[in-house]
Amino acid sequence: MAQIRPLGGWIADKVGGSIVTQWVCAVMVVAGVAVGYVMQLAYQSATPETYFFIFLALFMVLFAASGIGNGSTFRTIGVIFDRQQAGPVLGWTSAVAAYGAFIAPVVIGAQIKAGTPQLAMYGFAIFYAVCLVLNWWFYLRKGSEIHNP
Repeated sequence: MAQIRPLGGWIADKVGGSIVTQWVCAVMVVAGVAVGYVMQLAYQSATPETYFFIFLALFMVLFAASGIGNGSTFRTIGVIFDRQQAGPVLGWTSAVAAYGAFIAPVVIGAQIKAGTPQLAMYGFAIFYAVCLVLNWWFYLRKGSEIHNP
């Protein structure tokens, strides 16, 4: 993820941070559902190893999208907030991101123990969908308070 973050910032500079974030959220919704489905198929299969490469590819899409989204989000904060507010917002956002990097493996691990890892991925996909709607509502819709395409 760390290696692709600068790409997200660069694309955000060219296209617009909220647009990049919107596309990233959409990709993560689809990839999250797809990973959950592949995990469900693998858990029900007598040969789960046949699903490994598609699982790996989809997870790589999730990691790449989260890195690009991280870069576009951090780049957008500097555009939306003035200099005095941007520092604290960046710090708070970094703390939330660090918590997410901690909690995601915990949730996936708990669901693996329960035998239903696909539920974790479906839950993450719902979260990404909520993020997509919030991003659109606050930054992309016509008449939003802070229009930041």
